[in-house]
Amino acid sequence: MLSEWLSNLLARRGSHYAWAMIAVTFMAALVSAAAVGAPGIFIVPMQMEFGWNTTDISSALSIRFVLFGLTAPFAAALMSKYGPRNVTVVAITLIMTCLLVSLNMTQVWQLIALWGVGVGVGAGMTALVLGAVVSSRWFDQRRGLVIGVLTASNATGQLVFMPLLASVTEHYGWRWALVLLSTLLALAAFAVLMFMRDRPSDLGLRPYGDTNTGPIVEPVASGESVFMATLHTLRDASKTRVFWVLFATFFICGASTAGLVQVHLIPLCGDFGINQIQASGLLAAMGVFDLIGTVLSGWLSDRYDSRHLLFWYYGLRGLSLIALPYSDFTIFGLSVFAIFYGLDWIAPVPPTVRLAVNKFGPERAGLVFGWVFAGHQIGAAVAAYGAGWSRVNLLSYLPAFFTAGVLCLFAAAIIMTIRQKKPASEFATA
Repeated sequence: MLSEWLSNLLARRGSHYAWAMIAVTFMAALVSAAAVGAPGIFIVPMQMEFGWNTTDISSALSIRFVLFGLTAPFAAALMSKYGPRNVTVVAITLIMTCLLVSLNMTQVWQLIALWGVGVGVGAGMTALVLGAVVSSRWFDQRRGLVIGVLTASNATGQLVFMPLLASVTEHYGWRWALVLLSTLLALAAFAVLMFMRDRPSDLGLRPYGDTNTGPIVEPVASGESVFMATLHTLRDASKTRVFWVLFATFFICGASTAGLVQVHLIPLCGDFGINQIQASGLLAAMGVFDLIGTVLSGWLSDRYDSRHLLFWYYGLRGLSLIALPYSDFTIFGLSVFAIFYGLDWIAPVPPTVRLAVNKFGPERAGLVFGWVFAGHQIGAAVAAYGAGWSRVNLLSYLPAFFTAGVLCLFAAAIIMTIRQKKPASEFATA
């Protein structure tokens, strides 16, 4: 198979197949995340074609965000049982199918079923949990950096494709943009099928940085069902205050990024006379700087107190959202906002994962983080709907942006209430 050939080639050159796994995982997460971010471009064209208002479309996007988050903890359990490769291929295929079927949709309920339910579930299965699983299985060293890179792929994928999709929509219509996106998804699914493997032992390897010299031991599969394993983890984690602090701060993280800026920044810019292609360019710039910021955050989380990092991330993000209306929505002002905000877009993920590992232990941290990520997407759903409601009923998006900024300052305050005194094994004895 291609993976074995590539593994042997890399070994002859002194490199580990784990880096190939990072590349294919990055690609899969990047393209599937683009399906989550793309609907922000289609709000205005769909309003013009079907007569749907912002609240109608925001309702579908809110459902997508909720399912995107609620699927994550179950995706972690599915990957433990069936392997990341199989789960990822199924997820990408589901997203691609829903997008292609939506080419003929004409009713709001079809939008909700295809983009809300279908894309939400499929994207949730390839969300941040995939990066956490791959990094924990394939790396004993540099995990913080790897989590930063794979985390960045999700937010970057939701943003960097915006100019291309916006240009195709502008010249050929939103349906051709969906065809292009579906083609990219098909290529990603093929790459996963050919090159992704579930564990290093599938290729006779140890994780990167593992210096053990004994025989490679295959992990013993748990007899617990996927559903019960996920719920039991939630039951145990919810008894701790740390879980609820992480859940609340990640709720605010989602409300101030994916549900607000990703969905509504382009329509907001349109209210101030900035066309769709220019506005999508701002989102693409955020995606580029997000890649830099999140990788740097992963590097920092290996070296500094995660609570202090999150304090600064949330605090600075809150100040940037409160200051946005004072940019006068000039290209220069928005460009400064895009750079500053992009660096902080999803930087909270690596230190949040590290706090979860420190508190709950490496074996169950993936499932716990899946539930924390569900809070992120619930916050995104609330913001996606709330900002649309604000635009329709208050005739402005600005109250939603001010509210998100204040919530970020609150998140910066409560993250410092976490104490790091007890060992990670505390959760295992709960």
